[in-house]
Amino acid sequence: MDPMDIVGKSKEDVSLPKSTMCKIIKEMLPPDVRVARDAQDLLVECCVEFINLLSSESNEVCNREDKKTIAPEHVVTALQVLGFGEYIEEVYAAYEQHKLDTLDSPKGGKFSGVEMTEEEAVAEQQRMFAEARARMNNGLAKPAEAEAEAGPDGAVDS
Repeated sequence: MDPMDIVGKSKEDVSLPKSTMCKIIKEMLPPDVRVARDAQDLLVECCVEFINLLSSESNEVCNREDKKTIAPEHVVTALQVLGFGEYIEEVYAAYEQHKLDTLDSPKGGKFSGVEMTEEEAVAEQQRMFAEARARMNNGLAKPAEAEAEAGPDGAVDS
């Protein structure tokens, strides 16, 4: 691999977190097996090279399909092309688990974990509209009697 074949980065700038990689290596081996520092470094370099190879091939698959964004299907096709077809089932399982994990995470869904009755949602919406009206009126809230005359859509009944 050429020292500058990763766009805008030198070979030394591209790596994986060593502590995470060491943890993975330890988890994959029996507890009585130790791995020399040089062997750990070599494994990290091999992982980086594999990721570069897979992302490059995924990009080529993506370009052949005239797409601009690499999708999971492109990665799976790249695995097949590169001769790693036996891992595809496991990759799909990991991808499905990732989708489930991200749906449950705070960032996953906009409304995940928020459970309101319809009445609570309407009341919250009306409160938010009132705050927005107050901000729009330079911080001056509508008089209470005018709000009382207003219907659910904010229009004054006549």
